[in-house]
Amino acid sequence: MAILRDDVLNWVRDYAQVIEDNHEMLTELDRVIGDADHGANMRRGFKAVMEKLPSVEDKDIGTILKTVGMTLLSKVGGAGGPLYSTLFMKAGMSLGAKMEMDVNDWAKALEAGILGVATLGKAQLNDKTMLDALYPALDALKAAIADGASTGNALKKSAEAAHAGMLATIPLIAHKGRASYLGERSAGHQDPGATSTTLLLESVAKTWMDC
Repeated sequence: MAILRDDVLNWVRDYAQVIEDNHEMLTELDRVIGDADHGANMRRGFKAVMEKLPSVEDKDIGTILKTVGMTLLSKVGGAGGPLYSTLFMKAGMSLGAKMEMDVNDWAKALEAGILGVATLGKAQLNDKTMLDALYPALDALKAAIADGASTGNALKKSAEAAHAGMLATIPLIAHKGRASYLGERSAGHQDPGATSTTLLLESVAKTWMDC
């Protein structure tokens, strides 16, 4: 079944609420190994997104996602702003003027977003970043599609893989970002970026479950 423009809008709205509900937890995670601002920054960014969203509700999916990305770039501080902006903007560029998409389109868009994040952050798997949730999620999504899973099941498996990747950041030593300054002391703590990314993919799976 198709993922419609309104489904994409509903996902953005849902994720904004998820950030609102979890911003304190994200900031606490960041307090231990970062600058203690990830949750607050994401909250501010998605409040701005919600203010901007009505102006693009009649546009194509690509425009919607690129607008989310540009808004986050202007409102979210720290490393999270450029990285999340890139994730949304590259995904939007991949989808172009589509008014609806299927799960294969989403996989391509997610892959484009991940490549953009990896290039900008110069990070790779096991560096204790958001990529430790994103890469497994993409792999699981592609595998589920190849196995003929429904859209809902493919997205569920993607979110589950992201969650596992998030938990796998706990024992890792950070090699990128503010956490890398702590060296071995960064081990034993869950990465906040991988956590907010997991929340994003869980929101996708929940919102598009019946698509």
